[in-house]
Amino acid sequence: MALCVAVLIASEFLPVSLLTPIAQDLSVTEGHAGQAISVSGLFAVITSLTIAGATRNVDRKKVQSLLTALLSVSALIVTFAPNFTVLMLGRALLGVAIGGFWSMSTAIVMRLLPASEVPRGLAALNAGNAVAATIAAPLGNWLGDLIGWRGAFFLIVPLALLALVWQWIAMPPLPASGVQKEQKPLCLLARPSVAAGMAAIFLLFMGQFALFTYLRPFLEGVAGFTVPQLSLCLLLIGLAGIAGTWVISRLLRVWLYALLIGIPLTMAAIAALLLGLAANPVAIMGLLFLWGFFATAAPVGWGTWLARSLHRDAEAGGGLQVAVIQLAIMAGAAVGGLVFDARGWQVSFGMAASLLLTAALAAGLAWKCQEVPE
Repeated sequence: MALCVAVLIASEFLPVSLLTPIAQDLSVTEGHAGQAISVSGLFAVITSLTIAGATRNVDRKKVQSLLTALLSVSALIVTFAPNFTVLMLGRALLGVAIGGFWSMSTAIVMRLLPASEVPRGLAALNAGNAVAATIAAPLGNWLGDLIGWRGAFFLIVPLALLALVWQWIAMPPLPASGVQKEQKPLCLLARPSVAAGMAAIFLLFMGQFALFTYLRPFLEGVAGFTVPQLSLCLLLIGLAGIAGTWVISRLLRVWLYALLIGIPLTMAAIAALLLGLAANPVAIMGLLFLWGFFATAAPVGWGTWLARSLHRDAEAGGGLQVAVIQLAIMAGAAVGGLVFDARGWQVSFGMAASLLLTAALAAGLAWKCQEVPE
């Protein structure tokens, strides 16, 4: 599952490191090209809210395998897309795979592991996220320069097929009989703690991707980074993500809500500092290292919150959480692109900082409304 997560994340955010060549090849603006991330988010939202009910009589292993196969098909369509419309179709199929896989992942981990091991299992799963963040962006940037953005996307295909085969061999059957009666994810928002938590998640991810989606145009066009410097910066962000995931996952049992509040606060401060230090490449690299450390670890914290707060409703809660995250990514990429094109990077980054600050406030409200003791 961790390997599949790595391939999913690499596929979802590969356009970040290839935004400029994609825009040039398909004759669209960089803000328009950023919508390739938005469309995958839209279809992930739809899928995450509907897949549990649509597949409630199907073995979860078979569902996950089908979604992994869909990942390969998506990569092939994007690789050979003759125009931006076809590329968006491939990205929509990717959104289906993302929404389905992530919405069930927490519930599957809870079925595979004893309750005491679930936080560590979620951290191991998110390690695939960290590895993808480390490898995909700098490698995608380098491969895009070497073999073109289409070649970079094509390399997703064999990795996705490997994940499919390994998952089929290693994962035990997970019959639908182990799934609770059909739940409606949106009904969970009636709980104040869930509503506040989901609001915090939405604001966190919208703020994150309003900035991160347009990082390459900022680094190249504003900070003056060369391709090797850009690759190094993206590699540092990924390495920081691995370190952050390892460190923060070990602190969650004691400091869950402190971290859920502190992470977006720190990211908001980083976004604000980037506004004043855009002419200092060394400072930018240092700030983005810290960004990677905290941003990549954030899903582990909110996954632990989900398992702890919605244990009995994990599959419905997982679907709702993924829908919120993907809607936030879609909104962040879409609104961030419009603002980036119309108002410039300063307004876009300032908006990201404001969203992240509000996310910290919402996380504090979720803490006050918690239904179970720490």
